Amino acid sequence: MKLTLSPILGLPGMPETIASIDGDVLTIDGTAYDLSAVPEGGEATPTGEHPFVGSIIRTDGEIIATIMWTYGAGAADAQPADPTHWTVTVTDGPVPTPIVKEQAE
Repeated sequence: MKLTLSPILGLPGMPETIASIDGDVLTIDGTAYDLSAVPEGGEATPTGEHPFVGSIIRTDGEIIATIMWTYGAGAADAQPADPTHWTVTVTDGPVPTPIVKEQAE
């Protein structure tokens, strides 16, 4: 699964996003989204309350989606502007966070 993370600074006390992948199931903050119904070469547009930004597509068997990624205290003020920094590919397991943390002095 190829994910582009759209970083959002959360309100004080909000937890940072935690996500994982198991096949075509993307679990974000404890809610599982089964994306197996997205057909090859097709797309799905989520409705209702969800963390997705735009459509979800499947190309060459791979799900491609953009999701909102909340971060909070401890993050550096300046986050990378390069879009490739925010794109991760995960087959199974946890989605790594690319949030740059503040350096301890």
